[in-house]
Amino acid sequence: MRVERARYFLAAVRTGSLRSAAAACGVSQPTIGQQLTLLEEELDAVLLIRSRQGVRTTPAGEALVGPLSRLVAAEDTVREAALASNGTYQGRVAVGGGSVTVETVVAPVVGRLLTDHPGLRFSVREGSSADIERAVAAGDLDLAVVTTPSRPAPRGLVRRRILVAPLGVHTRFDHPLAGRRDVTWDELGRWPIVTMRPGTVLHQRLRERLPDAEATVEAMSARTVQTMVAQGAGVGLLARFDPRQTVAGLAWLPLADADPVEVSLVQRADSRPSRSAVVVRRLIRARADELADRLGSGRRDQ
Repeated sequence: MRVERARYFLAAVRTGSLRSAAAACGVSQPTIGQQLTLLEEELDAVLLIRSRQGVRTTPAGEALVGPLSRLVAAEDTVREAALASNGTYQGRVAVGGGSVTVETVVAPVVGRLLTDHPGLRFSVREGSSADIERAVAAGDLDLAVVTTPSRPAPRGLVRRRILVAPLGVHTRFDHPLAGRRDVTWDELGRWPIVTMRPGTVLHQRLRERLPDAEATVEAMSARTVQTMVAQGAGVGLLARFDPRQTVAGLAWLPLADADPVEVSLVQRADSRPSRSAVVVRRLIRARADELADRLGSGRRDQ
């Protein structure tokens, strides 16, 4: 029996429809329907009841979910062992993120990929959280790392929190706030503010709490925010994902009455990641752990 057919069956059971199962497996709906029919012929049993509402398992199909799951897992284990034995991962992975998460999380992972997995090809797309999540939903990106928006995840996507970072401000050492232990939103509103561009989570946070704040600079990256603050353009509103990535001459103060900023790993709910995507995901989680250790917050994973 072809293990691929077992995968199609399990995808149909998991999603409840042949259309969704076909999308998850990267094949056409007629193909997956034909392969499931062949699987039933091989096993001499009807496994699925198909209707306009979707598919559901027969008693025989329900009884085979466990054994077929173990069969698929066994093949995955064999493939993983074979790849690990020669240290080679092939394939291409497309990763997305916002400017802050690309700089702090994705870029170091790219360095690891180039060193540890030279046979694995990748591409990185930077954009707003909304644009990046749409690209994941459309299948243009395999996964993404974004600062978590306040709105629910778009239909068909799953967000898994991998990091929590405090929200605060950067100031020059000669700024009146620099000697403080922390600052509040009300106090922040008295000063010109350097922030991220509209469409970002940080810009949304600012406008929710200080709708009339004077935003002197709306930057494309965290580095630009810090650079502008160093030049005296204002007080910089940023989350502190990596304490080491700070422009010289700046102090950082937490916002005492602000909720922390979360970073999420985003993937399609109905897709089975490729082996190369699993490698990249594992490295992203390891990088998030490293940043959590630097922040002294530990792993904040869902």
